[in-house]
Amino acid sequence: FFFLKSNQPSTMMKTTALLALIGSAAAFAPLQTKSASSALADKPFSDVPGVAGPVGYWDPCKLIADGDQENFDHFRESEIKHGRIAMLAVVGYLTTAAGVRFPGAEGMPDGLKAFPALTESPEGLNVLGQMLLFVVLAERCNRNVTGEAEFPGDYRNGALDFGWDSFDDATKYKKRTIEINNGRAAMMGIWGLVTHELLGNSILPGGYLPGH
Repeated sequence: FFFLKSNQPSTMMKTTALLALIGSAAAFAPLQTKSASSALADKPFSDVPGVAGPVGYWDPCKLIADGDQENFDHFRESEIKHGRIAMLAVVGYLTTAAGVRFPGAEGMPDGLKAFPALTESPEGLNVLGQMLLFVVLAERCNRNVTGEAEFPGDYRNGALDFGWDSFDDATKYKKRTIEINNGRAAMMGIWGLVTHELLGNSILPGGYLPGH
């Protein structure tokens, strides 16, 4: 990341910004209806949740071109998991930047400076312990334990519902696509926040720059 220390515009920075804009546009685009194109219909998984405009079905590396369902489920579950983590990361980044802290963590810095602070004080070690406990519990709970999963990323295990089973197929398709696209936007979002912090350029209200 040495090149990131420069405040001068560069081709790499412009390219990164352009890719971020494209990713954000794709994430917030309206849901795309199933295409009537025979070429698209012949592609495996072209009608699954998350296939949305303007990009639509996109598999440039041919990772799921063979139509292997187990392989697709693995990649889809990984995408959903990373998206959920990124959504939590964006919320956590912005919340701490706003000055909000849990009791006992009032002295913890925000931004990337929080990471070295985790081992530099008893307060930091306490926060680190809480983080590790949360990760362990999250990994244990977010699994398809009962084998009742309706789709990759469904970790209800027959215990949680919140009205999901009352939705029709079209509503379920829409809501699953919304989650996937919000996760994609969050992955781009947290990367954008971290990149701007490394560059020393604030994009937050009031010009506030976390970690500085």
